Amino acid sequence: MPTRLAAPEPGWHVETDVVVVGSGIAGLTTALHISRQSSLRVLLVTKDVLAAGSTRWAQGGIAAALGAGDSPEDHFADTVVAGAGVCDEAAVRVLVREGAAAVRELVQMGARFDRAGDGQLSLTREGGHHRDRIAHAGGDATGAEIQRALVTRVLDATGVDVIEHALVLDLLTAADGSVAGLTLHVMGEGQRDGVGAVRARAVVLATGGIGQVYASTTNPSVSTGDGVAAAMRAGAVVRDLEFVQFHPTVTWLGRNSRGQQPLVSEAVRGEGAFLVDDAGERFMQGQHELADLAPRDVVAKAILRRMRETGAEHVWLDARHFGAEKWRVRFPTIHETLLSLGIDPVRDLIPVVPACHYASGGVRTDLVGESSLRGLFVCGESACTGVHGANRLASNSLLEGLVFGHRIAETVVARLSEPTAPPEVVAPAAVSGGLLAESARPELQQLMSRDVGVLRDEKGLTVAGEGLAALATRDGGTPGTEAWETTNLLTVASALVAAAQRREETRGAHWRDDHPDLDDAHWRGHLDTGLTAGGELVTDYVAIPS
Repeated sequence: MPTRLAAPEPGWHVETDVVVVGSGIAGLTTALHISRQSSLRVLLVTKDVLAAGSTRWAQGGIAAALGAGDSPEDHFADTVVAGAGVCDEAAVRVLVREGAAAVRELVQMGARFDRAGDGQLSLTREGGHHRDRIAHAGGDATGAEIQRALVTRVLDATGVDVIEHALVLDLLTAADGSVAGLTLHVMGEGQRDGVGAVRARAVVLATGGIGQVYASTTNPSVSTGDGVAAAMRAGAVVRDLEFVQFHPTVTWLGRNSRGQQPLVSEAVRGEGAFLVDDAGERFMQGQHELADLAPRDVVAKAILRRMRETGAEHVWLDARHFGAEKWRVRFPTIHETLLSLGIDPVRDLIPVVPACHYASGGVRTDLVGESSLRGLFVCGESACTGVHGANRLASNSLLEGLVFGHRIAETVVARLSEPTAPPEVVAPAAVSGGLLAESARPELQQLMSRDVGVLRDEKGLTVAGEGLAALATRDGGTPGTEAWETTNLLTVASALVAAAQRREETRGAHWRDDHPDLDDAHWRGHLDTGLTAGGELVTDYVAIPS
């Protein structure tokens, strides 16, 4: 693996106190709260436009103990059950105890959540939850509403400068090994275009998911693992990358469909929809106490098992009993999308299959969001706070971005209270290893989807690992966005496969056909992966104390 991306020397330079990369809920929350709590200069960098963060794709809602009869303890219990024994319980307690206040503050900042007839927040239920605790907006447009509210606040904030259409390349380090900035490539024309360098006293990566390592995903096209790969090249430790969550109900568009696929939110099942096979059998009954609302890994595996047994290419989601009014009011976005695909959910069954949805692992962080490298903070899906364990509980991801974005902001403001210049940057090491051309991306994605999907075994993982190693020997990529993204995908995919091969058990979102049982005696712990100075992957097992 390359330890630095081949790129032109920076043609422009910027100095700031904090650089935040990413404009979803994690990045926007962090940048906003740093600016509200201090006079620190914040540079907010986003790969697309400011309003296009991955948060806007979130349909279901945000989970917190907000309702009568609910409690942080109940939320904690559901979260750790979904996480299958490897959640960091201290991190989960932070999430559930600070979550309700964070959501209320979001409301105060202008986020318009749906309300019940009595004016209270309208709360619903999703897979793995035993209580109605999912707050939603616009029926099924929660992420878009949160994104709108936060972007509005950030644009009004003092001390936040924004660079759009910018791809993070590599991190810069100081002589003591701490992170001191980054290089990026701005795709545009103006004073800041091409490759530039940002010196900063703290760096926050909130770059979203890694979904584009798979041929089919709910993630947008920008989710190429850029932040995770950059952190690895700088020497940061990533944790539990093998735990990739596959959403059970993604609309099936045909066997040759690729790229971002339309999601049918878990909230649809929370409102009473259910899964059936070609024969009309409700196959989730008897699989789990929550049946169709079981945690996502349980449902995804049950769907794949039924597809294997019957030879079907998909199963069906039945929500015809909702009626036209409920579809239009509660799920307007999904309803409109399905109609555009020629599916009328009032009359038709919805064809669904599991697809890559969320990375529960990521850059390892502590309870204030700092990575193994001092000065590098990571938030949101690109982080592994330990909250999700082996399988994320539905609607905890938006809450994680809120809660840990707050915590990172508080830590950064306290640490940088004394005004000083950013540390001097040491000259980066020479580039080792070439870039992978964009033409290799479909082959990489097909390897991952075929052999490192919901169902895994040693044979398939070996084939995937060997295929990725062969791709790594191709170095025909020319410096540019496409080759940088594809190289990032290769780095992340290789680390994911290495961890999946190492974990010889079935746990949460990681299902090994050749090791079908949970094995707490040998595998109740984490897999930490890093890159050596020579670009070799090293994976270590870290047991959780009994």
